[in-house]
Amino acid sequence: MFLTIHFYLNTVYFFSTQWRFSFIFVLILTLTACKRSQFQNKSPEPLPQDPFVQVYFNHSESSQYLEPYRQQTRRGDNLEKLIVETINQAQSTVDVAVQELRLPKIAQALVDRQKAGVKVRVILENQYSRPWSTFTRNEVNQLGKREQERYQDFQRFADLNQDGKLSHEEIYQRDALVILGNAKIPLIDDTADGSKGSSLMHHKFIIVDNRFLIVTSANFTMSDIHGDFSNPISLGNANNLLKIDSPELANIFTKEFNIMWGDGIDSQPDSKFGLQKPLRNPQTIKLGDNKIILNFSPTSPTKPWSQSSNGLIEKTLNLAKNSIDIALFVFSAQRLANILELRHNANVKIRALIESDFAYRPYSKALDMMGITLSQKCKYKVGNYPWKNPINTVGVPLLPKGDFLHHKFSIIDSKTVITGSHNWTEAANQSNDETLLIIENPIIAAHYKREFERLFTNAKLGIPTKIQQKIKTQEKQCSRQGQV
Repeated sequence: MFLTIHFYLNTVYFFSTQWRFSFIFVLILTLTACKRSQFQNKSPEPLPQDPFVQVYFNHSESSQYLEPYRQQTRRGDNLEKLIVETINQAQSTVDVAVQELRLPKIAQALVDRQKAGVKVRVILENQYSRPWSTFTRNEVNQLGKREQERYQDFQRFADLNQDGKLSHEEIYQRDALVILGNAKIPLIDDTADGSKGSSLMHHKFIIVDNRFLIVTSANFTMSDIHGDFSNPISLGNANNLLKIDSPELANIFTKEFNIMWGDGIDSQPDSKFGLQKPLRNPQTIKLGDNKIILNFSPTSPTKPWSQSSNGLIEKTLNLAKNSIDIALFVFSAQRLANILELRHNANVKIRALIESDFAYRPYSKALDMMGITLSQKCKYKVGNYPWKNPINTVGVPLLPKGDFLHHKFSIIDSKTVITGSHNWTEAANQSNDETLLIIENPIIAAHYKREFERLFTNAKLGIPTKIQQKIKTQEKQCSRQGQV
């Protein structure tokens, strides 16, 4: 831009001083406007929101916010702020069922509502129901590598004065579960049924005043919403969030919550988690222009497949006429891969993005879709069926270092969305406590479509070279052993 200005300055040098200054002023305004316009063009305009079902993404390119803990401006929707604002609306009740809650602003919002006379209840997964600050050094050493990293990240997050140790004051300000415990917020986990815990209490929803809902793929943690505290380039695992205004839908969620809550923190273990819960059939409601189908997992394998969440996903995928786009943390359910192959053979365009940590494991259906299979010690996984007519529109997204693709959504024919906490696995279907939503509304689908296109534009598609080399190595090794 400065070279351009220099060129025009030389051009107008011999004109009158007044005219020259006027010309320069207009020129600078024009070029500045162009630069501003170019910057703005990089940020798409926000899409229209449905009045009852609003959609948000923490990696959205159409918004930005000041992340409150690292004090850095970044692109995306502030999911924590949306959660806090929804909690702050509460006049009578707040029910929270989430796998993990570590963000202090959310914890403090719950405490403030309880102080205002609002009834607050919280359900967590038992593996994440202890405050980080209570872990002993020996317990930390027994954690897996990823959990040790998260513990260390918490230590740095809570160390406000950066002196290398945590004071009681720092813990009271930054350890979310300590904040809840000090306020005596009623809280249980999935051992409240008298067991050692269900397979996984994987729900991620909030009900406010039996009317407003937050349903998300994100846990209420720094890494899932904002990014790893110690990693300034991390933007958080890619997640989506729905804010829904519907007393009818909230009533269904409250029934699910009450089954798990049972007698709450009392002595009788009449809470029910996992397969102890009764069968709940899918329920359909009409909400404005939205048709919403809701189902909760798990469903016993002894029950009809059609009554399960994966069965409902299969039914929805089978309706596709033109396109299916998929963004998943993990994809290992064979029957869902099979129905996708049938739709592909019926000329439905299919694109899929899977988290790179899971995309190339032997059980991954991404491999099926690309027509390959991987062995484990020269034994191939039963139920692994590479497509006879594979596709090259399968891959992994390129995300900031430390971030994961944590979505669990699909868009069918640009009008129907499958979303929730439910990964496309048998464990999610038959063991875990999960939420599955299917929403038919082009306005909602447009939001998810934009997020998918953003991810797909920068994705690595096809079979990576290292996987191709791994297959060749396996074939040689197994051939020598006479097992191929």
